[in-house]
Amino acid sequence: MASLISSSVLFSLFLTISLLHLSSARRLAESDQQLKFQYHKGPLLTDFITSLSSPKKTTTPQPSVGTWWKATEKYYNNKSPKLALSLGAQILDENYSLGKSLTNNQIIKLASKGAQKNAINVVLTAADVAVDGFCSSRCGTHGSSLGARVNGKRYKFAYIWVGNSESQCPGQCAWPFHQPIYGPQNPPLVAPNNDVGLDGMVINVASLLAGTATNPFGNGYFQGPKEAPLEAASACTGVYGKGAYPGYAGDLLVDPTTGASYNANGVNGRKYVLPALVDPKTSACSTLV
Repeated sequence: MASLISSSVLFSLFLTISLLHLSSARRLAESDQQLKFQYHKGPLLTDFITSLSSPKKTTTPQPSVGTWWKATEKYYNNKSPKLALSLGAQILDENYSLGKSLTNNQIIKLASKGAQKNAINVVLTAADVAVDGFCSSRCGTHGSSLGARVNGKRYKFAYIWVGNSESQCPGQCAWPFHQPIYGPQNPPLVAPNNDVGLDGMVINVASLLAGTATNPFGNGYFQGPKEAPLEAASACTGVYGKGAYPGYAGDLLVDPTTGASYNANGVNGRKYVLPALVDPKTSACSTLV
């Protein structure tokens, strides 16, 4: 796998929040373009995205979300600039414009409502929305698609989709905050933000953001077949702290007041559980704690 190279990478988190009701390797890009993420209003997820690249003047206790994200820089050529993140606009589809049962093509259609150039559009679906393959084979996905013409030229945009599994399959997509449906039946952890569905979504969004940063167009860093790759985070599924093994998330930190487990601090006093990432220098899963 070749190293990822980019002359300038700006992640403008422009999450296209669709149907979401919040109750509580080669070149990184096919040209030296800037990548934009698009984002959402919910405070929990907003704080998470902001935490990925908070201003230097902001003091966040360690281990932090920013430190976790910085690990993706190891996949880039040493001469490449450091990744920077910024937030963009949002689209909220409260009327379920495409219904409550979506195909992958419809997910892409929703994602295409975002920016068509230099963009990573994120679609989050509500707990009452079914998506092909959701729960049975995936908790989310990322990919890319050709956008509309911009100044006579068509560009690729990357997209991410993650579903809220709270009522459909929390044992599959919100573990370790819910009892797993199979394997060792250890007690679930207390979710750091007291929301099993959204705290589970944070884990999945984080995993797919890392996958998008290191393999945005399917020709970056991954193991196995291109159709079902193991990427920076997905190769470390179920590992959140040192000593992790099937059914045990690892030795995480515990908030003495709430009893919630976490391994990363964010802005505004938020705490999160984030997945381990493969360190390309050691080829091993690396955790924050």
